[in-house]
Amino acid sequence: MSSINCNYIVKTLYMEVKRIFDLLDHYTENYPNQEVALSCKREGKWINYSIKDYVEKANYVSSALLKLGVKKEDKIAIISSNRPEYNILDMGIMQIGAITVPIYPTISESDYNYILNHAEVKYVFSEGEELLRKIEHILPTVPSLKGIYTFVDRGRHHYLSQLLEMGKENLDLKKLEEIKSSITPEDTCCIIYTSGTTGQPKGVMHAHSNIINQVLAVQHVPSETCYRALSFLPMCHAYEKMLIYLYQYRGISIYYAENMGTIVDNIKEVDPNIMTCVPRLLEKIYDKLYASGKKLPYAQKVIYYWALNLALQYKIDGRSASYNAKLKLADKLIYKKWREAIGGTWDVVVSGGSAIRPEIASFFSAIGMPVFEGYGLTETSPVICVHDRSEKGRKIGTVGRPIKGVEVKLVPETNELLCRGHNVMKGYYKAPDLTAEAIEADGWFHTGDTATIDENGHITITGRIKSIFKTSMGKYINPFLIEEKMAQSPFIDNIMVVGENQKFAAAIISPNAQYLKSWAQIHKIEFKTLEDLVKNPEVIARLRKEVNKYNVELGDYEKIKKFDIVPDEWSQKNGLLTPTLKVKRNKAIEFYKENIDKLFA
Repeated sequence: MSSINCNYIVKTLYMEVKRIFDLLDHYTENYPNQEVALSCKREGKWINYSIKDYVEKANYVSSALLKLGVKKEDKIAIISSNRPEYNILDMGIMQIGAITVPIYPTISESDYNYILNHAEVKYVFSEGEELLRKIEHILPTVPSLKGIYTFVDRGRHHYLSQLLEMGKENLDLKKLEEIKSSITPEDTCCIIYTSGTTGQPKGVMHAHSNIINQVLAVQHVPSETCYRALSFLPMCHAYEKMLIYLYQYRGISIYYAENMGTIVDNIKEVDPNIMTCVPRLLEKIYDKLYASGKKLPYAQKVIYYWALNLALQYKIDGRSASYNAKLKLADKLIYKKWREAIGGTWDVVVSGGSAIRPEIASFFSAIGMPVFEGYGLTETSPVICVHDRSEKGRKIGTVGRPIKGVEVKLVPETNELLCRGHNVMKGYYKAPDLTAEAIEADGWFHTGDTATIDENGHITITGRIKSIFKTSMGKYINPFLIEEKMAQSPFIDNIMVVGENQKFAAAIISPNAQYLKSWAQIHKIEFKTLEDLVKNPEVIARLRKEVNKYNVELGDYEKIKKFDIVPDEWSQKNGLLTPTLKVKRNKAIEFYKENIDKLFA
């Protein structure tokens, strides 16, 4: 097996912060006057929490939970969007040795029922009336549950301000410090349930040391001039959760976006230096900028697309003097306006969750939004590798090099990526058999992803082993690579390649509704609904032209021979996408069974 060793250490690296709640003491000591540790927008106004407010309220939560009888290793669930109270609860729970169970607000009732019972949750903190109604009738089926708290008074449950008041009345800092001192870095701090692209969710157990070592390993990703972060990816996901702890370690103010629809406005209000995102968001911003150029007069349009195409060719290293001169001119003429339109004073945009197309990473890096790519899984706390600021630390098209304390290797027969280090989870909760399947006796964790590693140690993810299928002609097809190419089309929002045990590859295509409707209007195609459009012969012919454009880059057995355009937006709500916007293949194949059967009939 080929391997790269990056200072593999068996357990915990030496560090001043050893448990997650130590971040609060570190923050207070190093950034005592931080007026905006956490912030959110309510009723049109940003509400700020200083580090003093944060620590005080976290201590109240700890004291209240102790009063309620919560003990070490009891599980407390948080079902909420991102908000400062989430951080306060999270720290308050962990300070007494209890275990946070973050749960997505968008999962199904059956998943809520499974997770709450499987984790034997004692208390639930739930946000929002709609979510509360969704889970209330299943709560009697959870025998371990002692109570539910809402974030505001909803007239039928205890609520957060009552909990904080209880904590204030029963505050005993000496007792709290004694409890904190008994908690070790190897104790479990949280159980994060996988989003479940296949099968039942699995409870991933993280020790304090798993996450703290991550924070220390990536602490230099933000530069010294990074002061404000915008957060909108769900904190219940390991990716955003760890970065939130990183911001706290670095004393970076965290501003929570109101929702996905307000991100652009929130960026302009906050002027962030850093945010994490998934590739789909950057692709949508790019698509919008691309489409905007079509409305310009001819002369301006020529300059606009010259600058756009120049950005797509951007390289981090090895740019010629001629290219740099053009880049400088393009920045003055076009990129500056784009940055003003997008907002933010960007130090770094961290992209993860799924692969970003290289040209999109090039584009944003060129226009002044440097994209750092990373890769990992919930089971790896989550980072295995990420771009960094060292020499040759970034390479577009890769997900970076292994972080300090983690080593990787490839299995020769399959090119599956394995990793070992402080980032590997403690195991799956109540599932020693699944843990043994995932982690070898000597500590190597099977990612399930295929990869390549270049001469400088940069890793490129090439697919998912379980997604690779074999046609009836005996040819292996990696749908990931085909989908990545096809998704470059502005007409395509999501695509799923199918064809296991069939003679050829086919695809289910979810179109970019906004772009398709705009194209149809320009070409005077009459329609009332998206369903009308996807059945229109002209639209089908245009999509065939797009598919054929990318088919040229594929081998004969990989080419998409047939496709079906569906009038559905794939989302978390309909269960077709994970919270990081990856397609749930099993769900999608089941959902579109009739469509797929017709393609191969």
